[in-house]
Amino acid sequence: MSNKFILIDGSSMLVTNYYGNLPKALLFEKDPEKKEKLFSQIMHNDKGQYTNAMYGMMRTILKIIAEQKPTHMMFAFDMTRDTFRREKYPEYKANRGDTPQPLKEQFENMENLLKDMGFQVLCDNNYEADDLVGSVASKFEKEIPSFIITKDHDYLQLVSDYTRVWLIQTKQETADELAGKYGAEFGWNSKLCPIPDKAFEVTPKLCLSEYGVKPLQIPDLKGIQGDTSDNIPGVKGVSSAAIPLLAEYGTVEGIYEAIDACPDEKAQKELAKYWKESLGISRSPLKALIQYRDMAFLSKDLAQIRKDFGFTQSLDDFKININRDKALAEFEKYGFKSLIDKL
Repeated sequence: MSNKFILIDGSSMLVTNYYGNLPKALLFEKDPEKKEKLFSQIMHNDKGQYTNAMYGMMRTILKIIAEQKPTHMMFAFDMTRDTFRREKYPEYKANRGDTPQPLKEQFENMENLLKDMGFQVLCDNNYEADDLVGSVASKFEKEIPSFIITKDHDYLQLVSDYTRVWLIQTKQETADELAGKYGAEFGWNSKLCPIPDKAFEVTPKLCLSEYGVKPLQIPDLKGIQGDTSDNIPGVKGVSSAAIPLLAEYGTVEGIYEAIDACPDEKAQKELAKYWKESLGISRSPLKALIQYRDMAFLSKDLAQIRKDFGFTQSLDDFKININRDKALAEFEKYGFKSLIDKL
């Protein structure tokens, strides 16, 4: 059996399953007090512990193991939003609301459940889940084919000849459309090579075709366009020019080298003319790029996944070796009756 390493963004998967398995009334309720009164409708065990996100995530994991037959697996979770990125930019992720209590509780319980079952679970107070995955994947990817499961586009920068991202789409139809769009060109057949539900497999070539940049340029793209989901500012009003500029200059640094090479206003006008005529950029982004220069570099830095997290596990430590007795006991405890026969 050939080896296969699946690295899972646990925070992304748990959050998706939490909202995907919420009672409709709760999902659409805006009033915080009324919301809290509806918490009792969320799936829970006989002790009153919430389980809707955990159940959905565990069902997904067991299905992935059954279909993908990975030999190695890991989970990474975010512990806090107050990581090193917030020290650099206090507004980072400031647009996100508080984690609802029923989800908060399940984060801790899910991490413990996975550890008890024998999986490697990584989290850290200073690094985010994507930094942990990036550190592990970059260390072992040349030894073992690696597949990252996430909804987060930041992870596309980790795509390489050895690592694929299985990017989870909101709907199965979207994943099917993308597979249809690229299937013929890349010789794909989901029956021959099943990938997880709602996922779309991103390769280096495909990243460029679908997102307009190479994987390594994802931080540069966010440096200019910003990222509303993480509250990364980027350069105001330049988003549509980002892809042609990066195609021409490669990086944020490269764009600013071209700007800095202009000795005077006349040269700047020439540069803007070149961008318009040769790169097809109609509205000149030059002024904004000069004005928000610091934001461009800061935004790129915030979007850059770190690969220097010091973990101690060897590749063998990530081998799947489920402790069945513990898993059964935990499934009983949380009321996951329908999952017991899937173990």
